[in-house]
Amino acid sequence: MGQVLSGGSWQVTPQYAGAVLLPTVPRTRLRSADQPAIDTPFGALTFTTTIGNTSLPLQPDELFQLPGDRMLARWVAPGARVELLLTPYDPELDPESWGPLTECRAAVWRIDAQTPLGRVQFSAGLPEGADGGYDGGQALAAITVEDEKTRLTIGGSDEEAICRAADTGEAPRRWAGLIDEVHDHSFSTWGVDYGHYQGMSWTLPPLEAGDHCELPVVAAWAPAADESTNTWYAVMPSPTVLLSQVTSEPAKQAETPDAR
Repeated sequence: MGQVLSGGSWQVTPQYAGAVLLPTVPRTRLRSADQPAIDTPFGALTFTTTIGNTSLPLQPDELFQLPGDRMLARWVAPGARVELLLTPYDPELDPESWGPLTECRAAVWRIDAQTPLGRVQFSAGLPEGADGGYDGGQALAAITVEDEKTRLTIGGSDEEAICRAADTGEAPRRWAGLIDEVHDHSFSTWGVDYGHYQGMSWTLPPLEAGDHCELPVVAAWAPAADESTNTWYAVMPSPTVLLSQVTSEPAKQAETPDAR
């Protein structure tokens, strides 16, 4: 069940039952259903989903506020349900190895297929004019945009990571068998497209009824003068890591004694 804030406390409300991402985290439904986005120094990082030849509306069907400056958007489409979580993220970088980040924000996208879906594409992109370059590697799909003041890295799963996600329950189990296509460079109907390096698009392998897939997107930025590659190492988590940080936060707060 979902929960809303009433009189200063979160309360259970059955009308929000059935959440896919973070079903036990309290939430309040927002009246405004603006397009979900992450504000970066190079403009808004926006997200789109295409199922078959149909792009879902930019504005979600439902939008929820979660504790800790988090937002959850939901779309209900023919044959599928899509959710997008936007959340702060602490990559817990070792300060002895990497300089501090200015900011780090993340998204977790999830689709649940109710019918077979031959083509699903999820995209994350900056506005035109953001001059980025390829920065992937080690199962990471990434671009970096930089000017004289700021370095921004946006990262997510590459094809190898998508196959590995099958072993952790973040993708259909059978996708693990697609790893040979990745190594042989023989896949042609699915994978990551970097376009003009203003973002990335993930075209998924076909989904069957009952399948789900989760994909992470992390945006981290820091002063350009910092040469510790901190933004690159910050954008590597899996959806499970991102969601675990959200669910563990209330427990950490409960363990912290009240200041007297």
